Amino acid sequence: MNILVVLESNNGALHRLSREALVGAQELGDSIFALIIGNENEEILSELAGYELEKVITVKHHLLSSYSADGYSEVVRQVFISFSPDLIVIGHTYQTRDFIPRVSAKLDIPFIPDVISISDKGFIKQVLNAKLNATISNLDNAAIISFQSAAFNEEQLKLGSCSNESFDVSLVDSDIKSISEEPFQEEEGDVDLESAEVLVSVGRGIEKEENVTLAFELAKVINAEVSASRPVVDSGWVDSFRQVGSSGSNVAPKLYFSLGISGAIQHVVGMKGAKNIMAINKDADAPIFEISDYAVIGDVLEIVPKLIESLEQSK
Repeated sequence: MNILVVLESNNGALHRLSREALVGAQELGDSIFALIIGNENEEILSELAGYELEKVITVKHHLLSSYSADGYSEVVRQVFISFSPDLIVIGHTYQTRDFIPRVSAKLDIPFIPDVISISDKGFIKQVLNAKLNATISNLDNAAIISFQSAAFNEEQLKLGSCSNESFDVSLVDSDIKSISEEPFQEEEGDVDLESAEVLVSVGRGIEKEENVTLAFELAKVINAEVSASRPVVDSGWVDSFRQVGSSGSNVAPKLYFSLGISGAIQHVVGMKGAKNIMAINKDADAPIFEISDYAVIGDVLEIVPKLIESLEQSK
C-alpha cells in the first residue's frame, strides 16, 4: 500500500502527532511518502532523513510562507493527483480539522477522522463519548485517515533513510481566500496540551476553585502545562481548552502528574498515551492507580505545597 503522510510543523520542528502518524503509516504500508509544506522546514527535513521512508516531498512557494486552509488543501490535492497514493494519513491536530475536510471535498474521497487504532478488520474510532468502539472497513478506494493523539508511540518509528523530492505546486494569489492567524490554535489561549511534554492535571480532589492555584504553582516549578478533568472544567474552575479526556484533548506527555483525579474511563482515554503517570489521591482504591507508574496515597492539599517548597529549595 502506498501512503502519503501529510506532516505538520510546530514552531519549525516536527509536530508530535506527525511522528505518531508516521508510525501508523509504517504499520499500514510498505511505501511511505511524507509531505512537508512550507518554506522554513530545514529542521524537519534533517529529522526525516533518519526515518525509514520511501521519499520526502517538499513544497515551497511564496504563498505558503504561513498556513492557510486554501493553500494547504490545494497543495495536498495536487500532490495526491501526481503520486496517486492509496491512503492519506495525518495527525488529528487543530490544523488538520481546519483544512483536511477541504481536501476531502476537492478529491471527493472520504475523510475518517480521529482514528484510535488499526486492526486487520479496519480503522477503529470511538463513539458515544468513548463508550463504544466502531470499526470502519471495506474501503475500496482512496481515503483520508487522521490518527488521534497517542494512537501510536512515536518511539516506535522505524529508522532508516529516504530521498527528497521538491514538488512544484501551481498556486496563484486568487487561490488563497483565507488567512489564519499564527500560531494556529483552537482557542485564543496559548496552551497546546497535545504538544506538552509535562502536564500537571487537576481533578475534583482539589476540592475548590481557590486550590487550583496549587496546580499552576507546581507547573511553574517543573516547567509544565496545566490540564484538568471534565468535572473541574464544568465547575468553571479551569478554562475548557485545558480539558483532557474523551470530550477534551488527547495527550501523550513524557510525564502526566495527576492531582486528585479519580481515573474515570472518560478521562483515561485522553491521557493513556502518557509515557509516565504520577498520581496523588487520598482514595487508595482510585482507578487512576491501576494505570499509574508512581502512586502517592494522600491528600493533594497537604502533599503538593510541600512538594513545591522542596522543588524550589533544590533549584
